Amino acid sequence: DIITLERMEFPEPVIAVAVEPKTKVDQEKMGIALQKLAKEDPSFRVATDEESGQTIISGMGELHLDIIVDRMKREFKVEANVGKPQVAYRETIRSTVEQEGKFVRQSGGRGQYGHVFVRIEPQEAGTGYEFVNAIVGGSVPREYINAVDKGVREQMENGVIAGYPVVDAKVTLYDGSYHDVDSSEMAFKIAGSMAFRDGAQKAKPVLLEPIMKVEVVTPENYMGDVMGDLNRRRGLPQGMDDSPSGKVIRAEVPLAEM
Repeated sequence: DIITLERMEFPEPVIAVAVEPKTKVDQEKMGIALQKLAKEDPSFRVATDEESGQTIISGMGELHLDIIVDRMKREFKVEANVGKPQVAYRETIRSTVEQEGKFVRQSGGRGQYGHVFVRIEPQEAGTGYEFVNAIVGGSVPREYINAVDKGVREQMENGVIAGYPVVDAKVTLYDGSYHDVDSSEMAFKIAGSMAFRDGAQKAKPVLLEPIMKVEVVTPENYMGDVMGDLNRRRGLPQGMDDSPSGKVIRAEVPLAEM
């Protein structure tokens, strides 16, 4: 009998730090260590910052990353400098817009020509990115469709407000035009990127931040101080229970304030 197991879903990381090996030997050992640790723990991610060349590790909280770094040093004997934790903000949009993107470059010889119209729509939280090809009649040739998608994806990674990745957006390519000689994949990629950048800026973009569920156990006579501290951290109380130790306060608090 074939048993079909439900696919496991892992949450997106909410915090990241840069790690730099102290020596060339440490660099090689760190690469092996992080690869093994990422294989063990799907909620832990490793990436390389394209601009700085730094290794960035991401996880579900500071404690999570502290444990990873500790294991890297103890088990794999890697000496590394660890940067300051950075909260993983995201961006998204709240309204639908239609936007033109046109890239034309003419400077002697063969030029560049890419021209698209896209519809940018918000998606439900957690849905992710969706690209729809709605071209009819060949206004954008089939061989350039993927280039438009790629241009949109690259612009989404760069953000439209503060440089954080855009999430939960649907982009429909529905019209455009091309030039028999000057059109190329690169031109349509740039046109797609321009269309998303300009359109998303009009689509009520907002910044998203990770919110943590918090439980604070406190003696009853310290309730006021705890509530005041939660307020200062932009916390939203969610409820309260009795416990043998006093009161249990449940709240949601932005990770940046923790």
